[in-house]
Amino acid sequence: MRIVSLLPAATEIVAALGLGDRLVGRSHECDRPPGVRRLPAVTRGLLTADPADPAAIDREVAARAAAGEALYALDEEALASARPDLIVTQSLCGVCAVAEDAVAAAAAALPSRPAVLSLAPSTLEGVIDSALAVGAAAGAPEAAARLAAGLRARLDALRRRVAGRPRPRVVCLEWLEPPFLAGHWVPDQVAAAGGRDPLARPGLPSARATPAEVAAAAPEALVLMPCGWGLDEAAAAASSAAFLRDFGDTPAVRAGRVAAVAAGDLFSRPGPRLVDGAELLAALLHPEVAGPPDPAAGRWLAPAPPVAGARAD
Repeated sequence: MRIVSLLPAATEIVAALGLGDRLVGRSHECDRPPGVRRLPAVTRGLLTADPADPAAIDREVAARAAAGEALYALDEEALASARPDLIVTQSLCGVCAVAEDAVAAAAAALPSRPAVLSLAPSTLEGVIDSALAVGAAAGAPEAAARLAAGLRARLDALRRRVAGRPRPRVVCLEWLEPPFLAGHWVPDQVAAAGGRDPLARPGLPSARATPAEVAAAAPEALVLMPCGWGLDEAAAAASSAAFLRDFGDTPAVRAGRVAAVAAGDLFSRPGPRLVDGAELLAALLHPEVAGPPDPAAGRWLAPAPPVAGARAD
């Protein structure tokens, strides 16, 4: 079977199933596993804003959405050259990949009439179910069952390690200018890691929030995970004038409990490494039972004193 993946998470799932050699095309953003960039890219991004300017990105995305303009383009010639039997795409996020209807139309025009699998997980359990769906579509249900069982076992082990520990109030920010609360599966990651998100909307999209709403939640920890950004980019955002203006008076910032994480790897992509993200959060919040965090994946941006007043379950 020849597989084209149009989103990084699906590419990681295919590789985790041991089917990496069946990939014949990818999105322009697919960068895992190592070596996948050798495959032809069949999409490209259309945004022109400075990738280091979150406010400019937000403005352009909003303007394109209002005008009905696409954020990504599908290279139909490259897709045809890949001769796929299966195309894996998504329908969850309107700003994350080529539109689902554009993919369906392109697939229907191909002589081979490939199957199209559209993923839309909104929770951590839903992401694991996505792996089962990909395995079924790709003819590897046993491998998918093993992958799903392994991911669930790791989450169960993590929950046991943090059980009974104080559960600090944690707010995760998926965007900073303007502020957006992390949604979908991130509240599940926080809960599995032994935190509690007072602004959580499990399974729902990320939502815009005012600094006053964040401050009123009195977070004992702020985790910066701008969608698609790496660790260094997220860390730099914490020193920006906008961040200090908006969040400088929150308990977390005053106490020096602001963490940055590699969101693009461990929180933004609905794939197997979301479990790595949950384990990273546990290491940040509860290093005494979860071990120290991987400094290449996440870190506190200032000395993080013990949380006072947090309650246990």
